[in-house]
Amino acid sequence: MVRPEPQCWWPPRLDPGTWDRADAVFDPSDEEDAGRWRFSGRPPPETWPLRWRDVRFTARLTPFRHLAFFPEQAANWAWLDRAVRLRVAAGRPAPRILNLFGYTGVASLVCAAAGASVTHVDASKKAIGYARENSAQSGLEQAPVRWICEDARRYVQRELKRGSLYDGIILDPPKYGRGPTGEVWRLFEDLPELAANCAALLAPDADFLLLNAYAARVSGLALAHLMAGDLATRGGRIDWGELALSEGGADGRALGLSFFARWLGPALADALPGDGA
Repeated sequence: MVRPEPQCWWPPRLDPGTWDRADAVFDPSDEEDAGRWRFSGRPPPETWPLRWRDVRFTARLTPFRHLAFFPEQAANWAWLDRAVRLRVAAGRPAPRILNLFGYTGVASLVCAAAGASVTHVDASKKAIGYARENSAQSGLEQAPVRWICEDARRYVQRELKRGSLYDGIILDPPKYGRGPTGEVWRLFEDLPELAANCAALLAPDADFLLLNAYAARVSGLALAHLMAGDLATRGGRIDWGELALSEGGADGRALGLSFFARWLGPALADALPGDGA
C-alpha cells in the first residue's frame, strides 16, 4: 500500500519498480485525508486479517487513506498489555478500563485479552461494528467488553454524575470530529476539559491514564504538562514522547505520526519501566 505522507521530505530508498508494483495507491483529494484508492492491477481483497499477539483484527481500505487501524499504536498496545498483566499478576482485582474514541477496538481487545473489563466508546456506528467483528475474530465475544456508540464527552459527563470510577483510561481523540447527534469535537478547544474529567474518573488506586493525539501542532511535552496539572496530587510517573513507524534495517529512518503522554499510578510506576522521551 502506498499512502501519501507530507512529512516524508527525504528521497525514497526503494527503486521505482518496487513502488510501481504496489497493490494499491491512495490519491488524495483537496480535502484533508480524503481521496480514493487506485489499483495497479487486480484490486486486493476488500478486507484481510491481521494479528497482534492474542488479538486478531481486520484491515481494510478506507476512504481516508487509513487501513482501519494505526500501526504505530502497537507501542501503546504493548504498554497497555504490560500494565494490565502486571496488575493481574500482583493479585489485584481485574481493572476496569475506559477507552474513549476507541475506533475499531484493537486497544480495547488488547486490554480484554490481558484480563481487563473494558468500556469502549466511539461516536461512529460503523467503527463499533468493526470493533465487534474484531472481537469475534479474536475469540473475545464473551470477554467483559461494553460497546457504546456515543459522544465521548457526554458519556464522561454522565459517568461523573453516576460516581463511576475506572482503574485505567485510554484517551485517543482526533483533531476534529462529530458525535452521533452532531456534536463537534475540536482537539485544542475541547481536550483540556475532557482530560480533567477523565482524571476525576480515576479510582484512588488507579493504574494509568494514556493520552494520544495526532495533531501536528501538539507535542508529547504539552500533553504531559496537561496531564500533570490534572494528576498533581496522585504521585506516580508521567512519560511522554512520539510514536513513529520505522524503515527496516540498522539505518532505517523513522516517521513520527502521533504524540503521547502516559501517567502510571504509584502501584505500577516502579514495576513498569519508562520508555518515553
